[in-house]
Amino acid sequence: MPIEKSAGAVIFKQEGKETLFLLLHYSAGHWDLPKGHIEKGETPEEAAIREIFEETGIKDVEFIAGFKETIKYFYKRSSKIFFKTVIFFLAETKTKEVKISFEHEGYEWLPYEKALKQLTFVNAKKVLKKANGYLESR
Repeated sequence: MPIEKSAGAVIFKQEGKETLFLLLHYSAGHWDLPKGHIEKGETPEEAAIREIFEETGIKDVEFIAGFKETIKYFYKRSSKIFFKTVIFFLAETKTKEVKISFEHEGYEWLPYEKALKQLTFVNAKKVLKKANGYLESR
């Protein structure tokens, strides 16, 4: 069975007292967090930074120390079953404008409750819940 390793981030920004989270609308129809494959020789952090830039155009991300969440799942592509591990970091940006890649149809900056409802996958919702809890506990 093919194994894939990816990295991504829960990206947030502050607007006044409100925390907004960035969600991407993928061409396949689902809403998810920015993520992508870890390339040979990259650390998960380097992959996350590269993927964030490739998928959103955002360069100014600052990882929040102490947050790292891993999810694992199976998915099917071209009649093959893949096992995927994704490491998520928590990253703050000051950038509001997003330049989505060809993989996406849109994006939204949403407050926590709306972002939680908008996300398609249960595992992404769990990552967002943990990230929000981590931010609230600081």
